[in-house]
Amino acid sequence: MASHRRDHRPGRYTTVTAHRPKAHREYAEWTPERLVRWADQTGPSTAALVERILATRPHPQQGYRSCLGILRLGKTYGADRLEAACRRALAIGGFSYKSVDSILKRGLDQQPLPDPTHSTESTPPPHANLRGPAYYH
Repeated sequence: MASHRRDHRPGRYTTVTAHRPKAHREYAEWTPERLVRWADQTGPSTAALVERILATRPHPQQGYRSCLGILRLGKTYGADRLEAACRRALAIGGFSYKSVDSILKRGLDQQPLPDPTHSTESTPPPHANLRGPAYYH
């Protein structure tokens, strides 16, 4: 049994490393750089996505499970498909395990990426009630 000093500040942790289970201590020894190196073995888009996920968390360790889950998807779908899915996730702003998993499940990684130069919005057809910017001068 152990006692720990309570931290009354919201969102703060007071974990004593020596009191953690062995597996958790090893997990705590991982670094964001280590995860990025693992991701880079799949490809640059996978590494970029892992970096992005870790950078968006208040503490990088909060993104480890998501990143490990993404890397584990490579075992199921293969490195090429995972890299393509990460490329698509980066393009659409889907910086999460769920996004990459959904892309792979739906086969969107095998579809061409949307062209960022073409807007999906079309211009409205001419109409008498549409005045345009010149009307307001």
